[in-house]
Order: sequence, then structure tokens, then C-alpha cells
Amino acid sequence: MTYRRKILVLIVLLGSLLGVYFVYTFYAVFFQDNTRFAQKSQVVYIRTGTDLSTLVTQLAPYLKSPDNFVLAAQKKGYATRIRSGKYVLSQGSSNNDLINTLRAQSQTVLVRFNNQERLEDLAGRLAGQLEPDSLDYLSTFRSTDFLKDKPFNAENALAMYLPNTYEFYWDTSAAAFCTRMWSEYQRFWNDTRLEKAQALGLTPEQVIALAAIVQKESVQKEERPKVAGVYLNRLKRGMKLQADPTVIYALKQNTQNFDTLIKRVLYKDLTIRSPYNTYRNKGIPPGPITMPDLDAITAVLNPEEHRFLYFVADPSRPGYHAFASSLTAHNRNKQKYVQWVNAQKIYR
Repeated sequence: MTYRRKILVLIVLLGSLLGVYFVYTFYAVFFQDNTRFAQKSQVVYIRTGTDLSTLVTQLAPYLKSPDNFVLAAQKKGYATRIRSGKYVLSQGSSNNDLINTLRAQSQTVLVRFNNQERLEDLAGRLAGQLEPDSLDYLSTFRSTDFLKDKPFNAENALAMYLPNTYEFYWDTSAAAFCTRMWSEYQRFWNDTRLEKAQALGLTPEQVIALAAIVQKESVQKEERPKVAGVYLNRLKRGMKLQADPTVIYALKQNTQNFDTLIKRVLYKDLTIRSPYNTYRNKGIPPGPITMPDLDAITAVLNPEEHRFLYFVADPSRPGYHAFASSLTAHNRNKQKYVQWVNAQKIYR
């Protein structure tokens, strides 16, 4: 074999080896399994504004070769187009698969909330389920620009957030969340519910504020229409609601300690100066003292018709109440309750 021919053969061999190397590298970078988690899938949350370096640091525990992921991301144009959201990575995925997932398969999450007493509580609850932090939510909840064209203010804004389970993208902004909740609120208050509220002489916001009291008064859902009937009877007669839960709320608001557990309202508590103290003020408080369940709202819109004006906890039926249409009968029921409370040594 001549010298020239040997050179040609060597060049061919080197070219073949380089070709094999490049093919293998291309395959390894784009199509070889690059996951190293044992379970079938791995959920990752990518925050808004994440860059490639931060993302690779976040994904490194789940990748066999972070460097290959970087190469693939750069070649596929993903490095500068990272999208926030919740993503589910599948075991055995190649970088090509991973990037396709991260590029276009953001997942939704189920958001649940109920029984929050304040906007602060709701903000904290949401911050544990979606990307924005509690301060983002609070700022939007109280934004004058957001509230100005709606029937809400700082006192009753909690009424707009109806407890339920909702589907959102994880990176939904606080503003977008609130806009969606306003739409849900409008959808809930359909013509039928609006007509029922109007028949009671109440606005939707007043219905929710009253429902919050009803919910606090009775944990028994089947009893709530009867409790609602009592309060509506009192309103019709121009009587004060005299609801203990509103006094408890006023006490908590006064101390700014909403973790306080108050089992018994004392006579001295009834004098606290607060727009929420229904022993001092007539009518419905300026806002809800908690986020009422939908069934409590339904109870107010569909109250039981009766003549009762009073009720007190019934010691013989824990969780239920004894109702009365006269003050004399109520005082008899109340005496039984006070004797029971004292026997239980509940002094606060």
C-alpha cells in the first residue's frame, strides 16, 4: 500500500470515528435517558423570572447530566425562554422530552380555602398553594384600583372570596387570581339568588356577612336555616342581632390576636366599642366575621320560617340550640345553659 493510500485510509478512519463520536454525543445530549429519580414522575415548580443557571441548580438532583441538559437547552432555544409553572417530569425522559415538557406542559393545581376569618388568613392560605406570597395577595385584596368598581371595601372585601375548590395554574398572579374570584362571585350571584336577597331586603354582601354569623353560631348544617330565621326575624323587628360571635370577633380585632380561643362571652365584653359588636349596634356588621360556607349562605337565602327571636346552646343536645319566641322562655333556656357552663368550669 502506497504512502498516499495509507493517508487516505487513516483520514477515512478518523472521519468515521469522529462521525460516530458526534452521533453518539448528539444522541446522548438529546435522546438518552437523563433522569435519576426512582419514582415514575417528579413534580417541579419553576418560579417566575428563573434563568437557566437557577433552573439547572434546581433540576440537578433529578438529572444524570446537568451539563447535557444545558447543551440541549441552548441548542433548542429554551435557555432564554424558560416558563414558570408546575411541571411533571417523567422517569426515563431524554433532554429533548424534558425540554418539551418544560416548554409547553404547565400543569394546573387545585386551590382550596374556607373558613378564613381575615384577608390576612386567606393570603397565607393561598401563598401555600400558588406562587405569589402573602404580601402580594394582601396588596391586591386591598387595592383601591381593584375594589373601586365593585361593591366592596376594606371591611367587607373578604365576602368576595367564596370557599370552594378551584383550578389554577401555579404561577397565576395575585391580580389574576382576584379577577377570577370576582368572576366566580358574579356567577354565584345569579338572578335566583339576587331575587332571594332582595326579598329579604339585603344586598349580597349583607347576606354573606349574616351567613358568617350563622356559621359561627351553629356547626350543625341542618340547624342553620333556623338560626338564620331568628336573625332575620330580629332584623324585621328592628331588634339588635346580639350575636356572641360578633363580640368575640370584636375582642380579637381589638387585641389583634386572632389566635385567641374564647369559649365564653362575659357581660363586660358586651360593652366593647366596635362596629362588629351587635350588642351595641343595630343591623348587620360592616363585613363578614369569617368566610362562610356556601351552605351557610344558602341558609340565609332560604331561612326557616318561624316566630323564634332567641336561642342559646342546649346542654342536653351538644352542638344544637334551644329556641324561644319570648324573652321569658329564653331566660329559662339561658339559665340551664349558664348552670351547665359553670359546672364545666368554663370561665373564658
